[in-house]
Amino acid sequence: MTTEKILIVEDEPEALRMLELFLKSNFYTVITAQNSKDGLRLLYENQPELAILDIELIGDDLTGFDICQRIREISDIPIIMLTGIDDPNYVIRCLEAGADDYITKPYNKNVLLARVRSNLRRANNIIMKELNNTIYEDDFLMINLLERRVLCDSEPVKLSPTEFNLLSALLENSPRVVEYSSLLLKVWGREYVDDVDYLRVYIWHLRRKIEQNPKDPIYLINEIGVGYRFEKQ
Repeated sequence: MTTEKILIVEDEPEALRMLELFLKSNFYTVITAQNSKDGLRLLYENQPELAILDIELIGDDLTGFDICQRIREISDIPIIMLTGIDDPNYVIRCLEAGADDYITKPYNKNVLLARVRSNLRRANNIIMKELNNTIYEDDFLMINLLERRVLCDSEPVKLSPTEFNLLSALLENSPRVVEYSSLLLKVWGREYVDDVDYLRVYIWHLRRKIEQNPKDPIYLINEIGVGYRFEKQ
């Protein structure tokens, strides 16, 4: 039985109540808020292990994107974004705000539960890395896996935990190609192994952060139909 705390920020009372009851029935402690002010206050007071944020908070001064950014400034907890808009631009904005995952409404509750479990499992799965291959450095990019630091042109790059884990998985296996399904399993969990489009979105966003020209990448290379590899320079 789990006692992990989940914060939900959702402005629609019925949707909030249904999600709260569902997660409680699966033995999570649930903290709820219908606006950004209460959501951030409850975050500070309760220190939850995961947050679920609705993007569209009607009549609120802040959006789910804003709350996500505020949380990411002080915490590395997994953040799942909920949106009623199936638009790739919204996905990119979720990642830019620091989210780890996103789900489009209407969603299957069991799918959401699987995502919750997978994100919590990743957050709790702290593995000490071998000393080999923990630091990569060239004239432009520096990655320190042990310290979880990335620099581009000597400037710090802020990565979400999921983005860092994806980069780490590719660097650890360099120069070998990591198959799509293997990357999805290693970084996200078995619930995601068939979602190659999901992986492509994260790779594209990661390229925007570490590549000098994301449209002509030199580090994150796609072996079409197979997987991705990290190309050391």
